[in-house]
Amino acid sequence: MNCIAVVHEVTAVISAEYFNKHSQAERAFVLVTAGPGLTNAVTGIAGAWLDSRELLVVGGQVKSTDLKSGDLRQRGIQEIGGIEIVESICKEVIRATNPLSRQEVDRLVELTREGRKGPVFIEICIDVQARMVTIDGSNNKKSISKKTTTATEIEVDFVASALSSAERPVILIGGGMDRLSVNALRAELNGLQIPILTSWNGADRFAADNPMWFGRPDTWGMRSANLILQQSDLILALGVRLSFQQTGFNWRAFGPLATIIHVDIDMAESSKGHPRVDQILNVDANDLLSRLVKKVKAECQEWIGLCKEIRDSLPLDDGENKTALGYVSPYKFVEQLSELCDSQTSIVPCSSGGANTVMMQAFLNKTGQIFFNNKALASMGYGLAGAIGAAVADCNRRVVLVEGDGGFSQNSQDLATVVAQNLNLKIFIFANNGYASIRMTQSNYFDGNYIGCDDETGLGFPDWGKLAGAYGLDHLAIDGDISRLEGFHELWNSSKPVLFVVKIDPNQTYFPKISSRVTTDGSMESAPLHEMSPPLADDMRKKLMPYLI
Repeated sequence: MNCIAVVHEVTAVISAEYFNKHSQAERAFVLVTAGPGLTNAVTGIAGAWLDSRELLVVGGQVKSTDLKSGDLRQRGIQEIGGIEIVESICKEVIRATNPLSRQEVDRLVELTREGRKGPVFIEICIDVQARMVTIDGSNNKKSISKKTTTATEIEVDFVASALSSAERPVILIGGGMDRLSVNALRAELNGLQIPILTSWNGADRFAADNPMWFGRPDTWGMRSANLILQQSDLILALGVRLSFQQTGFNWRAFGPLATIIHVDIDMAESSKGHPRVDQILNVDANDLLSRLVKKVKAECQEWIGLCKEIRDSLPLDDGENKTALGYVSPYKFVEQLSELCDSQTSIVPCSSGGANTVMMQAFLNKTGQIFFNNKALASMGYGLAGAIGAAVADCNRRVVLVEGDGGFSQNSQDLATVVAQNLNLKIFIFANNGYASIRMTQSNYFDGNYIGCDDETGLGFPDWGKLAGAYGLDHLAIDGDISRLEGFHELWNSSKPVLFVVKIDPNQTYFPKISSRVTTDGSMESAPLHEMSPPLADDMRKKLMPYLI
Protein backbone atom coordinates (compact mmCIF):
# COMPACT_ATOMS: atom_id res chain seq x y z
CA MET A 1 0.00 0.00 0.00
CA ASN A 2 1.12 3.53 -0.78
CA CYS A 3 0.01 6.22 1.69
CA ILE A 4 -0.84 9.66 0.29
CA ALA A 5 -1.13 12.15 3.14
CA VAL A 6 -3.52 15.07 2.58
CA VAL A 7 -4.33 18.12 4.67
CA HIS A 8 -8.11 17.72 4.91
CA GLU A 9 -10.40 14.68 5.01
CA VAL A 10 -12.73 15.93 2.28
CA THR A 11 -9.74 16.03 -0.06
CA ALA A 12 -8.88 12.44 0.85
CA VAL A 13 -12.37 11.16 0.05
CA ILE A 14 -12.79 13.03 -3.25
CA SER A 15 -9.24 12.13 -4.30
CA ALA A 16 -9.96 8.45 -3.69
CA GLU A 17 -13.19 8.67 -5.72
CA TYR A 18 -11.39 10.23 -8.70
CA PHE A 19 -8.43 7.85 -8.35
CA ASN A 20 -10.79 4.88 -8.64
CA LYS A 21 -12.53 6.42 -11.65
CA HIS A 22 -9.15 6.88 -13.33
CA SER A 23 -7.22 3.72 -12.47
CA GLN A 24 -7.96 0.34 -14.01
CA ALA A 25 -5.45 -1.73 -12.03
CA GLU A 26 -5.21 -0.16 -8.56
CA ARG A 27 -7.73 1.05 -6.01
CA ALA A 28 -7.68 3.75 -3.35
CA PHE A 29 -9.45 3.75 -0.01
CA VAL A 30 -9.65 6.35 2.73
CA LEU A 31 -8.65 6.31 6.41
CA VAL A 32 -10.16 8.97 8.68
CA THR A 33 -10.12 9.43 12.41
CA ALA A 34 -13.17 9.30 14.66
CA GLY A 35 -15.48 12.30 15.17
CA PRO A 36 -14.44 15.29 13.06
CA GLY A 37 -12.53 13.07 10.65
CA LEU A 38 -15.79 11.42 9.69
CA THR A 39 -17.91 14.58 9.67
CA ASN A 40 -15.34 16.27 7.39
CA ALA A 41 -15.58 13.29 5.03
CA VAL A 42 -19.37 13.36 4.66
CA THR A 43 -19.44 15.71 1.64
CA GLY A 44 -17.19 13.40 -0.35
CA ILE A 45 -19.16 10.32 0.65
CA ALA A 46 -22.39 12.04 -0.40
CA GLY A 47 -20.93 12.98 -3.78
CA ALA A 48 -19.79 9.42 -4.46
CA TRP A 49 -23.21 8.09 -3.45
CA LEU A 50 -25.17 10.42 -5.72
CA ASP A 51 -22.90 9.93 -8.73
CA SER A 52 -22.54 6.15 -8.18
CA ARG A 53 -18.78 6.03 -7.64
CA GLU A 54 -16.68 3.28 -6.09
CA LEU A 55 -15.48 4.33 -2.62
CA LEU A 56 -14.34 2.61 0.58
CA VAL A 57 -13.97 4.72 3.73
CA VAL A 58 -12.54 3.28 6.95
CA GLY A 59 -13.07 5.38 10.06
CA GLY A 60 -12.09 5.20 13.68
CA GLN A 61 -14.36 5.00 16.71
CA VAL A 62 -13.98 5.03 20.48
CA LYS A 63 -13.52 1.80 22.43
CA SER A 64 -16.44 -0.57 22.12
CA THR A 65 -16.88 -0.38 25.89
CA ASP A 66 -17.14 3.44 25.69
CA LEU A 67 -19.87 3.60 23.05
CA LYS A 68 -22.82 5.77 24.06
CA SER A 69 -26.25 4.28 24.49
CA GLY A 70 -29.84 5.48 24.82
CA ASP A 71 -30.31 9.25 24.66
CA LEU A 72 -26.74 10.01 25.69
CA ARG A 73 -25.09 12.37 23.22
CA GLN A 74 -21.49 11.34 23.88
CA ARG A 75 -19.49 9.07 26.16
CA GLY A 76 -16.09 8.55 24.56
CA ILE A 77 -13.80 11.43 23.60
CA GLN A 78 -14.64 12.74 20.09
CA GLU A 79 -17.38 10.12 19.86
CA ILE A 80 -20.05 10.62 17.25
CA GLY A 81 -22.23 8.03 15.56
CA GLY A 82 -20.43 7.63 12.24
CA ILE A 83 -22.54 4.85 10.76
CA GLU A 84 -25.74 6.61 11.77
CA ILE A 85 -24.60 9.78 9.97
CA VAL A 86 -23.68 8.14 6.65
CA GLU A 87 -25.98 5.10 6.44
CA SER A 88 -28.39 6.92 4.09
CA ILE A 89 -25.56 7.70 1.63
CA CYS A 90 -23.76 4.35 1.62
CA LYS A 91 -24.48 0.95 0.13
CA GLU A 92 -23.58 -0.57 3.48
CA VAL A 93 -22.21 0.60 6.83
CA ILE A 94 -20.75 -1.54 9.56
CA ARG A 95 -19.34 -0.88 13.05
CA ALA A 96 -16.65 -3.36 13.99
CA THR A 97 -16.79 -4.09 17.71
CA ASN A 98 -14.85 -7.32 16.95
CA PRO A 99 -12.32 -8.08 14.20
CA LEU A 100 -13.85 -8.70 10.78
CA SER A 101 -13.07 -11.88 8.89
CA ARG A 102 -11.05 -11.78 5.70
CA GLN A 103 -14.14 -12.95 3.84
CA GLU A 104 -16.24 -10.11 5.25
CA VAL A 105 -13.65 -7.48 4.33
CA ASP A 106 -13.45 -8.91 0.79
CA ARG A 107 -17.24 -8.75 0.51
CA LEU A 108 -17.37 -5.10 1.60
CA VAL A 109 -14.60 -4.13 -0.83
CA GLU A 110 -16.36 -5.83 -3.73
CA LEU A 111 -19.69 -4.29 -2.76
CA THR A 112 -18.40 -0.80 -3.61
CA ARG A 113 -18.07 -1.78 -7.30
CA GLU A 114 -20.86 -4.36 -7.60
CA GLY A 115 -24.00 -3.42 -9.53
CA ARG A 116 -24.62 0.29 -9.13
CA LYS A 117 -21.41 1.50 -7.54
CA GLY A 118 -21.35 3.44 -4.30
CA PRO A 119 -19.60 4.05 -0.97
CA VAL A 120 -19.12 1.55 1.85
CA PHE A 121 -18.18 2.76 5.34
CA ILE A 122 -16.42 0.62 7.93
CA GLU A 123 -16.11 2.06 11.44
CA ILE A 124 -13.58 0.29 13.67
CA CYS A 125 -13.50 0.73 17.43
CA ILE A 126 -10.05 1.54 18.74
CA ASP A 127 -9.84 -1.53 20.95
CA VAL A 128 -10.54 -3.66 17.87
CA GLN A 129 -7.86 -1.81 15.92
CA ALA A 130 -5.33 -2.80 18.58
CA ARG A 131 -6.36 -6.44 18.84
CA MET A 132 -4.08 -9.20 17.58
CA VAL A 133 -5.60 -11.38 14.87
CA THR A 134 -4.54 -14.55 13.13
CA ILE A 135 -3.61 -13.91 9.50
CA ASP A 136 -4.57 -16.49 6.90
CA GLY A 137 -1.20 -17.58 5.56
CA SER A 138 -2.61 -18.71 2.22
CA ASN A 139 -3.37 -15.11 1.22
CA ASN A 140 -6.10 -16.42 -1.09
CA LYS A 141 -9.23 -14.36 -1.36
CA LYS A 142 -12.52 -16.15 -1.77
CA SER A 143 -14.16 -15.48 -5.10
CA ILE A 144 -17.01 -13.00 -4.83
CA SER A 145 -19.89 -13.61 -7.21
CA LYS A 146 -20.95 -10.65 -9.37
CA LYS A 147 -24.61 -9.75 -9.25
CA THR A 148 -25.50 -8.53 -12.72
CA THR A 149 -28.65 -8.79 -14.78
CA THR A 150 -28.17 -8.99 -18.52
CA ALA A 151 -30.74 -8.37 -21.23
CA THR A 152 -32.44 -11.31 -22.90
CA GLU A 153 -32.16 -11.77 -26.64
CA ILE A 154 -35.78 -10.68 -26.92
CA GLU A 155 -34.96 -7.41 -25.12
CA VAL A 156 -31.88 -6.78 -27.27
CA ASP A 157 -33.91 -7.47 -30.42
CA PHE A 158 -36.64 -5.11 -29.22
CA VAL A 159 -34.18 -2.22 -28.75
CA ALA A 160 -32.44 -2.99 -32.05
CA SER A 161 -35.75 -2.98 -33.89
CA ALA A 162 -36.79 0.31 -32.27
CA LEU A 163 -33.52 2.00 -33.30
CA SER A 164 -33.62 0.56 -36.80
CA SER A 165 -37.18 1.66 -37.48
CA ALA A 166 -36.95 5.14 -35.96
CA GLU A 167 -36.61 8.12 -38.27
CA ARG A 168 -34.83 10.40 -35.78
CA PRO A 169 -33.14 8.21 -33.12
CA VAL A 170 -30.49 9.29 -30.61
CA ILE A 171 -28.44 7.32 -28.10
CA LEU A 172 -27.76 9.11 -24.80
CA ILE A 173 -24.75 7.61 -22.98
CA GLY A 174 -24.32 8.26 -19.27
CA GLY A 175 -21.74 7.83 -16.52
CA GLY A 176 -23.11 4.38 -15.69
CA MET A 177 -21.47 3.09 -18.86
CA ASP A 178 -17.92 1.76 -18.64
CA ARG A 179 -15.51 4.18 -20.32
CA LEU A 180 -13.15 1.61 -21.82
CA SER A 181 -15.98 -0.65 -22.99
CA VAL A 182 -17.73 2.18 -24.86
CA ASN A 183 -14.45 3.50 -26.28
CA ALA A 184 -13.72 0.01 -27.64
CA LEU A 185 -17.03 0.16 -29.55
CA ARG A 186 -16.49 3.60 -31.09
CA ALA A 187 -16.00 2.25 -34.64
CA GLU A 188 -19.22 0.24 -34.40
CA LEU A 189 -21.09 3.19 -32.86
CA ASN A 190 -19.90 5.52 -35.61
CA GLY A 191 -20.96 2.91 -38.13
CA LEU A 192 -24.53 2.88 -36.81
CA GLN A 193 -25.03 6.39 -38.22
CA ILE A 194 -27.13 7.31 -35.18
CA PRO A 195 -26.40 10.55 -33.27
CA ILE A 196 -24.62 9.91 -29.96
CA LEU A 197 -25.09 12.30 -27.05
CA THR A 198 -23.35 12.07 -23.68
CA SER A 199 -24.31 13.19 -20.19
CA TRP A 200 -21.85 15.30 -18.21
CA ASN A 201 -20.68 12.31 -16.17
CA GLY A 202 -20.44 10.27 -19.36
CA ALA A 203 -18.44 12.87 -21.27
CA ASP A 204 -15.40 10.64 -21.85
CA ARG A 205 -17.40 7.61 -23.02
CA PHE A 206 -17.74 9.01 -26.54
CA ALA A 207 -15.62 12.00 -27.48
CA ALA A 208 -16.04 15.04 -29.70
CA ASP A 209 -13.58 13.70 -32.27
CA ASN A 210 -16.05 10.94 -33.21
CA PRO A 211 -18.16 11.89 -36.26
CA MET A 212 -21.40 10.69 -34.64
CA TRP A 213 -20.89 12.72 -31.43
CA PHE A 214 -23.41 15.55 -31.19
CA GLY A 215 -22.78 17.05 -27.79
CA ARG A 216 -23.76 17.09 -24.14
CA PRO A 217 -27.42 18.00 -23.50
CA ASP A 218 -28.22 19.43 -20.08
CA THR A 219 -29.96 22.25 -18.26
CA TRP A 220 -26.67 24.13 -18.69
CA GLY A 221 -25.66 22.07 -21.72
CA MET A 222 -24.90 22.67 -25.37
CA ARG A 223 -27.82 24.29 -27.16
CA SER A 224 -27.22 22.17 -30.28
CA ALA A 225 -27.36 18.94 -28.26
CA ASN A 226 -30.58 20.03 -26.56
CA LEU A 227 -32.23 20.81 -29.89
CA ILE A 228 -31.21 17.43 -31.32
CA LEU A 229 -32.42 15.52 -28.26
CA GLN A 230 -35.76 17.32 -28.17
CA GLN A 231 -36.48 16.70 -31.87
CA SER A 232 -35.69 12.99 -31.81
CA ASP A 233 -38.44 10.39 -32.15
CA LEU A 234 -36.56 7.73 -30.13
CA ILE A 235 -34.27 8.26 -27.12
CA LEU A 236 -32.24 5.28 -25.96
CA ALA A 237 -30.87 6.33 -22.55
CA LEU A 238 -28.03 4.03 -21.44
CA GLY A 239 -26.65 4.20 -17.89
CA VAL A 240 -27.96 7.72 -17.37
CA ARG A 241 -30.23 8.74 -14.50
CA LEU A 242 -32.42 11.17 -16.48
CA SER A 243 -32.28 13.52 -13.52
CA PHE A 244 -33.63 17.08 -13.53
CA GLN A 245 -30.17 18.24 -14.61
CA GLN A 246 -30.46 16.11 -17.76
CA THR A 247 -34.15 16.53 -18.53
CA GLY A 248 -34.56 20.11 -17.34
CA PHE A 249 -36.69 21.04 -14.36
CA ASN A 250 -39.60 21.15 -16.77
CA TRP A 251 -39.27 17.38 -17.13
CA ARG A 252 -42.76 16.97 -18.58
CA ALA A 253 -41.43 18.63 -21.75
CA PHE A 254 -38.46 16.25 -22.05
CA GLY A 255 -38.36 14.29 -25.32
CA PRO A 256 -41.80 15.57 -26.34
CA LEU A 257 -41.75 13.75 -29.70
CA ALA A 258 -39.86 10.64 -28.64
CA THR A 259 -40.39 7.11 -27.46
CA ILE A 260 -38.04 6.83 -24.48
CA ILE A 261 -36.26 3.58 -23.63
CA HIS A 262 -34.43 3.82 -20.30
CA VAL A 263 -31.75 1.21 -19.55
CA ASP A 264 -30.55 1.46 -15.94
CA ILE A 265 -29.46 -1.25 -13.56
CA ASP A 266 -31.22 0.50 -10.65
CA MET A 267 -34.97 -0.11 -10.69
CA ALA A 268 -35.60 2.78 -8.29
CA GLU A 269 -33.93 5.22 -10.69
CA SER A 270 -35.82 4.14 -13.78
CA SER A 271 -39.22 4.01 -12.06
CA LYS A 272 -39.00 7.28 -10.09
CA GLY A 273 -41.82 8.83 -12.15
CA HIS A 274 -39.93 11.49 -14.09
CA PRO A 275 -39.50 11.95 -16.94
CA ARG A 276 -42.05 9.97 -18.91
CA VAL A 277 -40.48 6.66 -19.93
CA ASP A 278 -42.08 4.25 -22.40
CA GLN A 279 -39.88 1.21 -21.82
CA ILE A 280 -37.72 0.37 -18.77
CA LEU A 281 -34.96 -2.23 -18.88
CA ASN A 282 -33.22 -2.86 -15.56
CA VAL A 283 -30.24 -4.63 -17.11
CA ASP A 284 -26.51 -4.10 -17.57
CA ALA A 285 -26.33 -1.31 -20.16
CA ASN A 286 -22.72 -2.13 -21.10
CA ASP A 287 -23.63 -5.70 -22.03
CA LEU A 288 -26.72 -4.55 -23.94
CA LEU A 289 -24.77 -2.02 -26.02
CA SER A 290 -22.06 -4.54 -26.94
CA ARG A 291 -24.73 -6.87 -28.33
CA LEU A 292 -26.89 -4.13 -29.79
CA VAL A 293 -24.33 -2.65 -32.19
CA LYS A 294 -24.28 -5.92 -34.15
CA LYS A 295 -28.02 -5.85 -34.82
CA VAL A 296 -28.98 -2.26 -35.64
CA LYS A 297 -29.50 -1.19 -39.24
CA ALA A 298 -30.53 2.45 -39.18
CA GLU A 299 -31.51 4.49 -42.23
CA CYS A 300 -31.70 8.13 -41.15
CA GLN A 301 -29.36 10.16 -43.35
CA GLU A 302 -31.80 13.07 -43.55
CA TRP A 303 -31.83 13.19 -39.75
CA ILE A 304 -28.04 13.05 -39.58
CA GLY A 305 -27.93 15.95 -42.04
CA LEU A 306 -30.20 18.06 -39.82
CA CYS A 307 -28.13 17.20 -36.72
CA LYS A 308 -24.94 18.31 -38.46
CA GLU A 309 -26.60 21.53 -39.57
CA ILE A 310 -27.75 22.23 -36.00
CA ARG A 311 -24.28 21.49 -34.60
CA ASP A 312 -22.47 23.58 -37.21
CA SER A 313 -24.86 26.54 -37.01
CA LEU A 314 -24.60 27.15 -33.27
CA PRO A 315 -21.27 28.39 -31.89
CA LEU A 316 -20.00 27.15 -28.53
CA ASP A 317 -19.65 30.77 -27.45
CA ASP A 318 -23.09 32.35 -27.80
CA GLY A 319 -23.01 35.73 -29.50
CA GLU A 320 -24.93 37.29 -26.61
CA ASN A 321 -22.11 36.66 -24.12
CA LYS A 322 -20.40 39.81 -22.89
CA THR A 323 -16.80 40.09 -21.67
CA ALA A 324 -15.51 43.47 -20.56
CA LEU A 325 -12.24 44.88 -21.89
CA GLY A 326 -9.20 43.72 -19.98
CA TYR A 327 -10.65 40.30 -19.17
CA VAL A 328 -10.41 36.88 -20.78
CA SER A 329 -13.48 35.36 -22.42
CA PRO A 330 -13.88 32.03 -20.60
CA TYR A 331 -15.45 30.45 -23.69
CA LYS A 332 -12.60 31.44 -26.01
CA PHE A 333 -10.10 30.34 -23.36
CA VAL A 334 -11.71 26.90 -23.01
CA GLU A 335 -11.79 26.44 -26.79
CA GLN A 336 -8.04 27.15 -26.86
CA LEU A 337 -7.45 24.85 -23.91
CA SER A 338 -9.28 21.96 -25.56
CA GLU A 339 -7.03 22.32 -28.61
CA LEU A 340 -3.93 22.26 -26.40
CA CYS A 341 -4.86 19.11 -24.49
CA ASP A 342 -3.73 15.89 -26.19
CA SER A 343 -5.41 12.49 -26.02
CA GLN A 344 -3.41 11.49 -22.93
CA THR A 345 -4.68 14.37 -20.78
CA SER A 346 -7.02 13.97 -17.84
CA ILE A 347 -9.52 16.82 -17.50
CA VAL A 348 -11.10 17.92 -14.21
CA PRO A 349 -13.71 20.66 -14.81
CA CYS A 350 -14.63 21.18 -11.11
CA SER A 351 -18.29 20.53 -10.25
CA SER A 352 -20.22 23.79 -10.07
CA GLY A 353 -20.28 27.44 -11.04
CA GLY A 354 -19.31 29.31 -14.17
CA ALA A 355 -16.03 27.44 -14.72
CA ASN A 356 -17.88 24.13 -14.75
CA THR A 357 -20.59 25.44 -17.07
CA VAL A 358 -18.14 26.78 -19.64
CA MET A 359 -16.07 23.60 -19.61
CA MET A 360 -19.13 21.42 -20.20
CA GLN A 361 -20.45 23.70 -22.96
CA ALA A 362 -17.25 24.54 -24.82
CA PHE A 363 -14.57 21.90 -24.14
CA LEU A 364 -14.26 19.42 -27.02
CA ASN A 365 -12.73 16.31 -25.50
CA LYS A 366 -10.68 13.80 -27.48
CA THR A 367 -10.79 10.00 -27.48
CA GLY A 368 -8.35 8.76 -24.83
CA GLN A 369 -8.84 11.71 -22.51
CA ILE A 370 -10.34 10.98 -19.10
CA PHE A 371 -12.96 13.54 -18.15
CA PHE A 372 -13.93 13.84 -14.48
CA ASN A 373 -17.04 15.38 -13.03
CA ASN A 374 -19.22 15.04 -9.96
CA LYS A 375 -22.46 16.78 -10.78
CA ALA A 376 -25.26 15.41 -8.64
CA LEU A 377 -24.03 17.06 -5.43
CA ALA A 378 -22.49 19.97 -7.38
CA SER A 379 -20.37 20.97 -4.42
CA MET A 380 -17.71 23.62 -4.62
CA GLY A 381 -14.26 22.36 -3.71
CA TYR A 382 -14.28 19.16 -5.75
CA GLY A 383 -11.79 20.39 -8.34
CA LEU A 384 -8.44 20.36 -6.55
CA ALA A 385 -9.23 17.25 -4.51
CA GLY A 386 -10.36 15.32 -7.59
CA ALA A 387 -7.36 16.47 -9.61
CA ILE A 388 -5.02 15.20 -6.89
CA GLY A 389 -6.63 11.76 -7.09
CA ALA A 390 -6.37 11.72 -10.89
CA ALA A 391 -2.72 12.80 -10.85
CA VAL A 392 -1.75 10.22 -8.22
CA ALA A 393 -3.50 7.49 -10.24
CA ASP A 394 -1.28 8.05 -13.27
CA CYS A 395 1.86 10.14 -12.99
CA ASN A 396 2.49 9.83 -16.74
CA ARG A 397 -0.57 11.85 -17.72
CA ARG A 398 -0.93 15.60 -17.50
CA VAL A 399 -3.95 16.53 -15.38
CA VAL A 400 -5.72 19.81 -16.15
CA LEU A 401 -7.96 21.42 -13.53
CA VAL A 402 -10.28 24.33 -14.30
CA GLU A 403 -11.89 25.77 -11.17
CA GLY A 404 -13.47 29.03 -10.09
CA ASP A 405 -11.81 31.07 -7.37
CA GLY A 406 -14.74 30.45 -5.02
CA GLY A 407 -14.59 26.69 -5.43
CA PHE A 408 -10.81 26.60 -5.29
CA SER A 409 -10.84 28.43 -1.97
CA GLN A 410 -12.72 25.52 -0.39
CA ASN A 411 -9.72 23.18 -0.51
CA SER A 412 -6.77 25.40 -1.41
CA GLN A 413 -4.91 24.09 1.65
CA ASP A 414 -4.14 20.91 -0.29
CA LEU A 415 -1.81 22.77 -2.61
CA ALA A 416 0.58 21.44 0.03
CA THR A 417 -0.25 17.91 -1.15
CA VAL A 418 0.22 18.89 -4.80
CA VAL A 419 3.72 20.22 -4.07
CA ALA A 420 4.70 17.41 -1.70
CA GLN A 421 3.75 14.80 -4.31
CA ASN A 422 5.18 16.89 -7.21
CA LEU A 423 2.10 16.13 -9.29
CA ASN A 424 1.94 16.82 -13.03
CA LEU A 425 -1.02 19.11 -12.48
CA LYS A 426 -1.87 22.29 -14.37
CA ILE A 427 -4.35 24.39 -12.37
CA PHE A 428 -6.38 27.14 -14.05
CA ILE A 429 -8.28 29.40 -11.62
CA PHE A 430 -11.07 31.48 -13.11
CA ALA A 431 -10.54 34.54 -10.94
CA ASN A 432 -13.70 36.64 -11.03
CA ASN A 433 -13.48 37.83 -7.44
CA GLY A 434 -16.44 35.95 -6.09
CA TYR A 435 -19.22 33.44 -6.45
CA ALA A 436 -20.46 34.14 -9.98
CA SER A 437 -23.46 31.80 -9.75
CA ILE A 438 -24.65 33.34 -6.48
CA ARG A 439 -24.11 36.84 -7.85
CA MET A 440 -26.14 35.93 -10.96
CA THR A 441 -28.99 34.49 -8.90
CA GLN A 442 -29.12 37.56 -6.70
CA SER A 443 -29.15 39.74 -9.81
CA ASN A 444 -31.84 37.79 -11.66
CA TYR A 445 -34.24 36.93 -8.86
CA PHE A 446 -33.52 39.37 -6.02
CA ASP A 447 -33.22 42.65 -7.91
CA GLY A 448 -29.48 42.96 -7.37
CA ASN A 449 -29.57 42.78 -3.58
CA TYR A 450 -26.08 41.31 -3.24
CA ILE A 451 -24.67 39.65 -0.14
CA GLY A 452 -21.71 37.35 0.47
CA CYS A 453 -20.79 36.96 -3.21
CA ASP A 454 -17.62 39.09 -3.60
CA ASP A 455 -15.16 41.19 -1.63
CA GLU A 456 -17.52 44.19 -1.73
CA THR A 457 -20.23 42.16 0.02
CA GLY A 458 -18.17 40.44 2.70
CA LEU A 459 -16.31 37.69 0.81
CA GLY A 460 -12.51 37.72 0.67
CA PHE A 461 -9.93 36.12 -1.62
CA PRO A 462 -6.13 35.92 -1.45
CA ASP A 463 -3.56 37.20 -3.88
CA TRP A 464 -3.26 33.95 -5.85
CA GLY A 465 0.30 34.60 -6.95
CA LYS A 466 1.42 35.12 -3.36
CA LEU A 467 -0.47 32.01 -2.26
CA ALA A 468 1.28 29.95 -4.95
CA GLY A 469 4.60 31.43 -3.87
CA ALA A 470 3.96 30.46 -0.26
CA TYR A 471 3.77 26.82 -1.38
CA GLY A 472 6.75 27.14 -3.72
CA LEU A 473 4.48 26.68 -6.74
CA ASP A 474 5.21 28.12 -10.19
CA HIS A 475 2.45 30.48 -11.30
CA LEU A 476 1.47 32.72 -14.19
CA ALA A 477 -1.30 35.27 -14.71
CA ILE A 478 -3.33 34.94 -17.92
CA ASP A 479 -4.96 38.10 -19.22
CA GLY A 480 -5.16 37.33 -22.94
CA ASP A 481 -4.48 34.83 -25.70
CA ILE A 482 -2.48 31.94 -24.19
CA SER A 483 -0.90 31.08 -27.55
CA ARG A 484 1.02 34.37 -27.42
CA LEU A 485 1.60 34.57 -23.66
CA GLU A 486 5.28 34.69 -22.75
CA GLY A 487 6.35 31.78 -20.58
CA PHE A 488 3.09 29.87 -20.91
CA HIS A 489 4.24 27.00 -23.10
CA GLU A 490 7.36 26.40 -21.01
CA LEU A 491 5.23 25.96 -17.88
CA TRP A 492 2.54 24.01 -19.75
CA ASN A 493 5.05 21.49 -21.08
CA SER A 494 6.86 21.01 -17.76
CA SER A 495 6.10 18.00 -15.58
CA LYS A 496 5.80 20.19 -12.48
CA PRO A 497 2.60 21.53 -10.93
CA VAL A 498 1.72 25.05 -12.07
CA LEU A 499 -0.98 27.53 -11.02
CA PHE A 500 -2.41 29.72 -13.79
CA VAL A 501 -4.70 32.60 -12.81
CA VAL A 502 -7.20 33.50 -15.56
CA LYS A 503 -8.63 36.99 -15.25
CA ILE A 504 -12.42 36.66 -15.70
CA ASP A 505 -14.92 39.52 -15.78
CA PRO A 506 -16.98 39.52 -12.54
CA ASN A 507 -20.03 40.36 -14.68
CA GLN A 508 -19.30 37.75 -17.36
CA THR A 509 -22.47 36.26 -18.86
CA TYR A 510 -22.90 32.51 -19.33
CA PHE A 511 -25.22 31.80 -22.24
CA PRO A 512 -27.03 29.74 -23.34
CA LYS A 513 -28.93 28.52 -20.31
CA ILE A 514 -32.37 27.34 -19.27
CA SER A 515 -34.12 30.27 -17.66
CA SER A 516 -36.77 30.20 -14.99
CA ARG A 517 -39.33 32.77 -14.09
CA VAL A 518 -41.09 33.59 -10.86
CA THR A 519 -44.83 33.06 -11.35
CA THR A 520 -47.58 35.20 -9.83
CA ASP A 521 -47.98 32.73 -6.95
CA GLY A 522 -44.26 32.90 -6.13
CA SER A 523 -43.29 29.51 -7.56
CA MET A 524 -40.59 28.92 -10.19
CA GLU A 525 -41.33 27.79 -13.73
CA SER A 526 -38.53 26.57 -16.02
CA ALA A 527 -38.37 26.53 -19.81
CA PRO A 528 -37.98 23.18 -21.62
CA LEU A 529 -34.53 22.08 -22.83
CA HIS A 530 -35.01 23.39 -26.37
CA GLU A 531 -35.99 26.89 -25.23
CA MET A 532 -32.66 28.14 -23.91
CA SER A 533 -31.93 31.81 -23.33
CA PRO A 534 -31.35 33.95 -25.25
CA PRO A 535 -33.98 32.71 -27.72
CA LEU A 536 -32.97 32.00 -31.29
CA ALA A 537 -34.02 34.40 -34.02
CA ASP A 538 -37.14 33.38 -35.96
CA ASP A 539 -35.20 32.41 -39.08
CA MET A 540 -32.87 30.18 -37.05
CA ARG A 541 -35.81 28.57 -35.28
CA LYS A 542 -37.40 27.66 -38.60
CA LYS A 543 -34.12 26.31 -39.90
CA LEU A 544 -32.97 24.35 -36.83
CA MET A 545 -36.22 23.45 -35.06
CA PRO A 546 -38.49 22.17 -37.86
CA TYR A 547 -40.12 19.53 -35.65
CA LEU A 548 -40.72 21.85 -32.69
CA ILE A 549 -42.41 24.87 -34.28
